[in-house]
Amino acid sequence: MNLYLAATYIRDARYGRNGQFETDDNSVRLYNLYNHWLPKGVAYFFILLLLALAIFEKPAVPGLKIEYYVTMPMEVICLIVIGSRLFHLRRFSPGKTFYSDKKNLVVMATMVVVVIDMISYIALVNSGQAMYAYRWSRPLRALLLVNITEGRQIRRAFRNIRRTLPDILNVLVLFFLSIALFALMALKIFERRPELRLYTDDSPYFKHYGDIYFQLYVLVTTANSPDIMMPAFDSNKWFSLFFIVYLVVCLYLFMSIILAVIYKNYRKHLKNEIKKSVFIKRFKLLRAFDELKEQVEGKSVVTEKTWNAVMKEVLPNRTLVYYNLLWMVLDKDVNGYIDRKMFLQVADLLNVEVSEVRNQKHLIEKYYPHIYNSSVSIAVRQVVMHKFFRYFFDLAIVVNAFFIGFNLDEAEWFFLSVFTCEIILKLYTYGFREFCRRFWNIFDFIVISAAFIATVIEAALEELQYSRETLDVLLVLRILRLLKLVGSIDRFKIIIGTLTNIAPSMFTYGGVLFVFYYVFAIIGMEVWGTMLSGDPNVSFCNNSNLNGSEFARDHYCNNNFSDILTAFVLLFELMVVNQWHVLTSGFVAITSAWARLYFVAFHLLVVIVVLNIFLAFILEAFMLESSLSAGKFSNAVEEKIKEMGLWVSKKPLQEQLPVEHVQIEAPQSVLVDNIEIHPSPTPPPAENETAEAADVVPEMKERRPRADTGLRFRIARRGTRKTEILLQRMFESELLHEEGQEMPTTENEIEEMEPEEIRPTPLTLDNVT
Repeated sequence: MNLYLAATYIRDARYGRNGQFETDDNSVRLYNLYNHWLPKGVAYFFILLLLALAIFEKPAVPGLKIEYYVTMPMEVICLIVIGSRLFHLRRFSPGKTFYSDKKNLVVMATMVVVVIDMISYIALVNSGQAMYAYRWSRPLRALLLVNITEGRQIRRAFRNIRRTLPDILNVLVLFFLSIALFALMALKIFERRPELRLYTDDSPYFKHYGDIYFQLYVLVTTANSPDIMMPAFDSNKWFSLFFIVYLVVCLYLFMSIILAVIYKNYRKHLKNEIKKSVFIKRFKLLRAFDELKEQVEGKSVVTEKTWNAVMKEVLPNRTLVYYNLLWMVLDKDVNGYIDRKMFLQVADLLNVEVSEVRNQKHLIEKYYPHIYNSSVSIAVRQVVMHKFFRYFFDLAIVVNAFFIGFNLDEAEWFFLSVFTCEIILKLYTYGFREFCRRFWNIFDFIVISAAFIATVIEAALEELQYSRETLDVLLVLRILRLLKLVGSIDRFKIIIGTLTNIAPSMFTYGGVLFVFYYVFAIIGMEVWGTMLSGDPNVSFCNNSNLNGSEFARDHYCNNNFSDILTAFVLLFELMVVNQWHVLTSGFVAITSAWARLYFVAFHLLVVIVVLNIFLAFILEAFMLESSLSAGKFSNAVEEKIKEMGLWVSKKPLQEQLPVEHVQIEAPQSVLVDNIEIHPSPTPPPAENETAEAADVVPEMKERRPRADTGLRFRIARRGTRKTEILLQRMFESELLHEEGQEMPTTENEIEEMEPEEIRPTPLTLDNVT
């Protein structure tokens, strides 16, 4: 029995890792070290440092320019750290697995290309050919962020985008052919009307086919509507029919179809990826079970003693009581062992976030018990815990917002005093530790403390500028607490729950957008970096080609690629779409019409593909939140906590009864096959029915603590914090095996599975219910 190896498999299953490693002790230690947070954090730091070098490299952010002979050694250090990470991976990877992994090959190839680029750049600069020296490999740096082991979620998103693109290619071809057809029609309709001119720059109206095609593509984004139509509309109102028909076909019809195709196919590929990860999770747990199993009554099982031993390896910082809690959820028949079927639930059970709370006396109660336990103190604490206490101060926040909005500064001290009293009363009632468990309490404490300090400073130093403005900002921030009220309204709970659930995934899609931004920003900097200036003292953005252009007339000179931060702002403006054709026109004017390809490519990839995929993800998360309640394991763990008398109620922890005095409540739900929860009509027992209640759950008599250790448990918020868990919940009803479909037997077989081989169960009403 190898507890260390089994614990490694369980951790892999819990965190969704699919790493492969040799099973000897040294390789397993190297594998666990590789997945430790410290080396992972170091790898992330140096990759981000490598990406951040673009801030200091030419063209650099003003005032931050560093010469290449300083940035390149830093770049070499980053590459050495990334290379050492690869070497570490190679040490424990089995056989040819390392060299057959595409992400490892991409990282190594990128590093080689970057080194070649650095050598060629130094050679050109030192040979007097600096004007031809370009760092053409810099866009490839983003590949390192995608292909490192820790970038699993970003890599999965890109892989699914790549698989989705061929599916939407047919629709995009028809879409562009439709624009081509309408562009040809527009050319024939308007080319013989020389009196028509564009109002924006007085240029000829629809005279060149390429310009017409681009203008009609922009019209699909509505950025130039109705400007592009107005010259024709003013000439003859019947011309509006052409634009109406065009928008109905290309905007409302084709864009809707493109969204539907992206949603359908991306969801299909994402589901296949999740099914593959579920196979890997089960495979890891099976490997762990094989390491831990014992023969009891002719069956292969894991005993409670083995469970506690392996949990000490998996969760070394948790208590034995917590291990027993998890065991009781799995060992529903109280056999003292669990079989392979129940062991396959371990990863899902471990992902239920349960926090341990120690019962500690309030500081005032510890030193002044006669004061804290007096009748007056108890009455004050009861008032603070009452719901109307919160309602009163929420109303005070609304009134305070009214006074701030109408600049009634005379009441500032009054509201500051009221809110300060609220914080003091909460600290007195709940204690500092319990007070800090709620985000809004910490938020209020910081804002009110800062506002109090700012007000005192303002009163002491009247000549201090901006102090009143600072105070107003701090008081306005407190109004954000009203957002908590929104979450308590039933009709808003689904929306708030969706926002909570997708918050971790925002980092994944934010990473995808960052990669696109970085690549396009570096390319834009290399092409247009020094051609425009945002200096307001120069004319036409320091480029005479913009004389009389709409770009210069609208003061868009700061929308340029002079440095990476400015480039990111410009790309965000392009993603918003409004006026993106005007931004494009400026760069077309200083180079050529071929510059449009850059901006159209960015619009296609980011706006049409990535943002629509993000929209599809939000739709899935919203439907999940509206149709599913808490997970079955969350319910099961919560019931067991209550049965043990170790739950944290809404009362302050120090006011709860010790364990030996807590009566066992009849469970509101019982555990059946697969730990499904079914409500029970059995009412809670009365005080004189304690013994009967104990008979309802007889196993609790032996497993409850004999003495109060002061330990309590609480289930974390319902929101799903891990992206992997959220995605699995999305497709939970569709990840069931079809009849006759067998699970792959090795990790290599799982990795080599084609999407069509991962046959998901059809999404029907019967399967869902």
